[in-house]
Amino acid sequence: MKNYKEFIVTANPFNVDLLSGCLWNLEIAGIQEMDNYLIVNALEENNISSEIVENLLNGLIKENLIENFSIDEKTYEDQNWNAEWEKTINVIQISDKIVIKPTFKDYIPKQEQVVIEIVPKMSFGTGEHQTTKLVLLALEKYVVPGIKTIDVGSGTAVLAIASVLLGGASAIAIDNDEWCLINGNENIELNNVSDRIEVKNCEVHEIEESDFNLVLANINKNVLLNINEELYKKITPGGKLILSGILDVDKDDIKKSYSLPNLNVIDKLQLDEWIALVFELKN
Repeated sequence: MKNYKEFIVTANPFNVDLLSGCLWNLEIAGIQEMDNYLIVNALEENNISSEIVENLLNGLIKENLIENFSIDEKTYEDQNWNAEWEKTINVIQISDKIVIKPTFKDYIPKQEQVVIEIVPKMSFGTGEHQTTKLVLLALEKYVVPGIKTIDVGSGTAVLAIASVLLGGASAIAIDNDEWCLINGNENIELNNVSDRIEVKNCEVHEIEESDFNLVLANINKNVLLNINEELYKKITPGGKLILSGILDVDKDDIKKSYSLPNLNVIDKLQLDEWIALVFELKN
């Protein structure tokens, strides 16, 4: 039986989206959002410690996003934690058109709604976080019939699934976490799109194709800065790049990094402190 570490994290001010978005940068298994604190779970074998969490949150203090924080750590055996975590996952209505439904929840869809069914399995991308919602809202605006999409850092593969259910022809979902390969394929089969989406356990530079109409990346700022050239190479002329996982205070850094030939910002979507930027590569 695997052991889990549990971290009780709170901060002043307590901003759920800011804190959870920051903590997802670590190799954690899941986050439970409570009224005034977060319960962060990580496999003991992943060597996440209070010191590592503390260093991450100190970065928020340096950026004047929080004033202080506290962390309480304990270790316990994996018993019914997954069932408890499932209780915190709900059907999420992203918009009038897009709904994300975990397999263990019931939902009666309205006419013309796109319902994406997922087995969350603690992979990032259940649709709860603002950064995922922003990409889904952007997809609703920019997916047109017949397009080809690549989702970089795909997690549950929910974004790739959304792109084809909204009318795209095909998609590739890539992630460097092997667990996401398993979970992504589960979700693709669940939504009957296995013939249109391929999940790969790899880095973006390993993908040979460079003719994607839509390139998606919902990742943290530092990774986005590091892979700017690789993402740029994947966009076909006239195609779009959708970046998320960005705090509004960091938008200028991202824009500067992606000031590449013929690539222009055409849209910005925002939910609370989080933004998504949409770029277009001119023909």
